[in-house]
Amino acid sequence: MHPSEEIYAEKSNKLSGKTIVLGITGSIAAVQCFSLIRELIRNGAKVIPVMTPAAVKLVAPDALEFASGVKPVTEITGQTEHIKYLGDPADADLFLVYPATANTVSKMANGICDTPVTTMASVALGSEIPVAVAPAMHGYMEENPTVKKNIAVLKEMGVSIIGPRVVDGVAKAASVSEVVAWAIKLLSHDDLSGKKILIIGGRSEEPLDSMRLITNRSSGLMAVSLAQRAFERGAGVELWMGASSVPVPDYIPTREYETVADLVSMLPDIDADVVIVPAALADFTPEEKYDGKIPSGKGFEMKMKPVPKVLPLIREKCGFVIGYKAESGLSRDELIKRARGRLEEYDLRACVANDVDSAGKTSASMILVTKDGADDITGSKAAISDSILNFIARN
Repeated sequence: MHPSEEIYAEKSNKLSGKTIVLGITGSIAAVQCFSLIRELIRNGAKVIPVMTPAAVKLVAPDALEFASGVKPVTEITGQTEHIKYLGDPADADLFLVYPATANTVSKMANGICDTPVTTMASVALGSEIPVAVAPAMHGYMEENPTVKKNIAVLKEMGVSIIGPRVVDGVAKAASVSEVVAWAIKLLSHDDLSGKKILIIGGRSEEPLDSMRLITNRSSGLMAVSLAQRAFERGAGVELWMGASSVPVPDYIPTREYETVADLVSMLPDIDADVVIVPAALADFTPEEKYDGKIPSGKGFEMKMKPVPKVLPLIREKCGFVIGYKAESGLSRDELIKRARGRLEEYDLRACVANDVDSAGKTSASMILVTKDGADDITGSKAAISDSILNFIARN
């Protein structure tokens, strides 16, 4: 067994049965291709590396053969690799160029076929196989009017442009996680395409003093999972996050809040077709924040005041809101009753009922309560996310 087979689909089956031709060009970001290939395989894909002569100078073909289990294409031979993989009918499902230099981007836009990658691109664009390009170049090169024009030409051709991201004013090639997410997005059903979805997650933190705060043990995993799956299913996604214990995807636009008051101040900015709110928010906050650190070793008294209920305020800005209702120690019928009470009180489209014991865990059992019924949704947070997103797609 080749080592690449040992990691096949160990993360997910989202790319199972899919073949991706990966075009690698002469950017230093090519050193990330080993990791990218492995991540694509971990999600079920077969990866065929194709390299320009400049890429061969940066990354050893043997290393990419080890990563993929497939000998990289470094030249077009009498085997007509470009037609075999990307012609009609094609062996491949996606042609992905990562990293894409300004040179390769410009050649693709103008139909120039002088490397294995640009030759593959010419065939893919002609056979209407999905094509995605992740530009990797210095910021000044990206701002070159001709390069900008060529990127625009590729967009007009239907090519998906992945990144680059601007970090501290510097353009960075898309991360491996972003490229994998795009591959899944392009090869999955896009039943949420055209929908703008805002997900509000994480936990609020209400300060007691300059060091201590009132919070809870929610990890933010549910919100992150919802954001990832909504993105992969074609939605335009924005994520508003409080404190969390899990990494937030770098490819999803994210805003942060700390307190419920912070979140309330952000609500006028809501511009979404759907808002999902798995956030674990405080019900009370101290009337006054102690300036400095409350002395240890002796007791203290602190008055609490209720914070505004956020769901009805969100409902004023969006007609399709899904809330969450967390309880503890209730029977299924009582849990549904309380969730339906919240749904009716705030005029929600649905309410997800769950037991607080599932907070922070990777899997859970929840109930999706709507005006028409109550469905049990059980499994990983990704599976639960899909059940919620299926409801959105149907409605």
